[in-house]
Amino acid sequence: MTRAQLTEKILDIKREKNWTWKYICEEIGGVSPTLIVGALLGQMKLVKPLAKKAATLFGLTEVEERMLNEVPYRGTAMPPTDPLIYRFYEMVMVNGPAWKALIEEEFGDGIMSAIDFDFHFERMAHEKGDRVKIEMTGKFLPYKYYGAEQGIPPYGFKEE
Repeated sequence: MTRAQLTEKILDIKREKNWTWKYICEEIGGVSPTLIVGALLGQMKLVKPLAKKAATLFGLTEVEERMLNEVPYRGTAMPPTDPLIYRFYEMVMVNGPAWKALIEEEFGDGIMSAIDFDFHFERMAHEKGDRVKIEMTGKFLPYKYYGAEQGIPPYGFKEE
């Protein structure tokens, strides 16, 4: 069985049992819903105790349980073709240069981690149609200036 086949099996069981992602995440627990759903879709791994809970919930074999604990090959083809995912891509392509400039002005020369990262969303009622509110936080990782000497700062934190 491939990881993609395991994902399809999990999705088939989810449909068959009429489970929501919310229900599944509550049953597995332990980490954020984004990580659980990402793991079940093949983009993240579950630590062993959570892989065991997922395997029990979905009635998976021992080999399938171990697959949930393996580090996956992550990512998707670019540009993405799914309309919702494409809109995120579009937001970054259009607003990315401004976000980069604003973050660098505030923090210095570095990046926002997508590994040490949190994501939360909520539904907001709105008279013209409900809105999606998204909050993302990532650790700032300054670039390391290798070989820095003679008073040169070793990292790209904001200079005062």
